[in-house]
Amino acid sequence: MKLAILSREPQSYSTKRLVAAATARGHEAQVLDHLRCNLVLEKGQPSILYQGQPLARPDAIIPRIGASVTFYGTAVVRQFEMMKVRTAVDSQAIVRSRDKLRSMQILSRAGVGMPKTAFTNDTDELPALIEHVGGAPVIIKLLEGTQGLGVVLAESAKAAQSVIEAFHNLKARILVQEFIAEAKGADVRAFVVDGEVIGAMRRQGKEGEFRSNLHRGGTGTLVKLSRAEKAAALLATKALGLGVAGVDMLQSKRGPLVLEVNSSPGLEGIEKATGLDIAGRIIDYTEALTLRKRGGKTKPKRKKAAPDSAADVA
Repeated sequence: MKLAILSREPQSYSTKRLVAAATARGHEAQVLDHLRCNLVLEKGQPSILYQGQPLARPDAIIPRIGASVTFYGTAVVRQFEMMKVRTAVDSQAIVRSRDKLRSMQILSRAGVGMPKTAFTNDTDELPALIEHVGGAPVIIKLLEGTQGLGVVLAESAKAAQSVIEAFHNLKARILVQEFIAEAKGADVRAFVVDGEVIGAMRRQGKEGEFRSNLHRGGTGTLVKLSRAEKAAALLATKALGLGVAGVDMLQSKRGPLVLEVNSSPGLEGIEKATGLDIAGRIIDYTEALTLRKRGGKTKPKRKKAAPDSAADVA
């Protein structure tokens, strides 16, 4: 199998592990910087130029699209889809997961447990809005934030109102979310591949830090998920149509609450915490996708999520 890994960081842990896992299985792996892919559109012949030359069509791709380049990155993934190349993560699923508001709306409709969350464009009703999500303290998140950046804990209603008004004045879009005190600065990440939870870790924020992200100094340890947590992770992944995902959840008194579903989850933390070959499982899944296309015998193709808007039908 000729495999292309879309990544701007060929030396990152995740990219190197995917290349190594593919090579170990006898596949030819190539790392492509998706920002250097030029898309050519003509009647019935979509193609890609890379470094000034027509790109040889791979059998499959594994997108590792950073949040800051979602628009162009998903356009590249979509071009490969138009070229009939299998992808481990669909372009539309990446778009869904990257828009925090849209993804929360989809998860809410699917019946996924989550912290109470509000979105507003009206600062006149902030006191009532803050009370509606449980009152202070509250979490305030930028819609475009990633790796724990753009997330603020407002300890009081007055502080929350000031922060929200400041973001609105900067024309920044934010979510106001219930603070789950019993989580104590920790969350659980479930790693899902092709409709199966293949590993999980508990991420604990450093002392005095309410964010558990490993990029913010948190630590990851092996954890065994409950049935409810596995079910929540699989339901969230299915709702967004993702073949590969990291599902972040809080452990609360009312059960698992999904915070976010990451379409390009890092591999270093989860592999070190679990000791599992997560990269290998992703390669195996991608290989299975190509067999499905060729008519090979493998397990049934995963069901795609129902369109959540008219734009998804195309």
